[in-house]
Amino acid sequence: MLPILAFDTSAAHCAAALLWSGGLILHDEAMEKGQAERLLPMLEEVLAEAELGWSDLKALAVGTGPGNFTGVRIAVAAARGLALGLGIPAVGVTRLEALAEGLPRPLTVVEDARRGEVYVQRFDVDGERPARLAPALEPVAGPVTGSAAGPMALPPAMPLAEAIARIAAARALGAQPPPAPFYLRGADAAPPADPPPVILP
Repeated sequence: MLPILAFDTSAAHCAAALLWSGGLILHDEAMEKGQAERLLPMLEEVLAEAELGWSDLKALAVGTGPGNFTGVRIAVAAARGLALGLGIPAVGVTRLEALAEGLPRPLTVVEDARRGEVYVQRFDVDGERPARLAPALEPVAGPVTGSAAGPMALPPAMPLAEAIARIAAARALGAQPPPAPFYLRGADAAPPADPPPVILP
C-alpha cells in the first residue's frame, strides 16, 4: 500500500512525510499559524521531490490530535477532501499513537494538554488502553514519553509525520472509517452571543 502521503498540523508546525518505494521524504516547518495556506503547497513539494503526482498515491494519512483545535480540523478536512477527490483511503492516526510508534512496550505517552492537565495513554505489549485527560501531577509508573513526561522521558523513535505514515501503512490494508478529529476536551472557543439570523422562506 505504497506510496502513502502523511501530514499533521495538530501542533505549532506543518509536517508532511511521503513513504514510498524510494524511501522516505520529510518536510517539517515550525509555525504558530498559517497551516491552512501552507499545507497543500508543502504536500505538492514533497510529491515533486519524489517525482510523483497525486494520482500515484495509494493512501493518505493524517494526524487527528489531540492538539490545537483549529490545526487538527485543517489537516482532517484536507485529508477527507483529498481522499474523496483521489478515490483513495485516508487513515487517521492520533498524536499519542504516533509518539509511541517504534518505542518498546509497555509505555505511557504523556502529552501536555495545558490548564494543568495532560493527555495520557498506556501502550502494553498486547494492546493499548483508552486515552484520557488527567491532572498534570498524576504519577505515571514505568517507561514514559511525550512533552509532559518529565526528565526521564524516552525520545521519540522517529519524526511525528513519519510515525503517522508507518502506522497508516499497516492500517490502510483494511477498511478504515473517514478520519475525524480526536478530542479529549471541548474547544476553547465560546459560541456567539448573537442569535442566528432568521432564514426567510
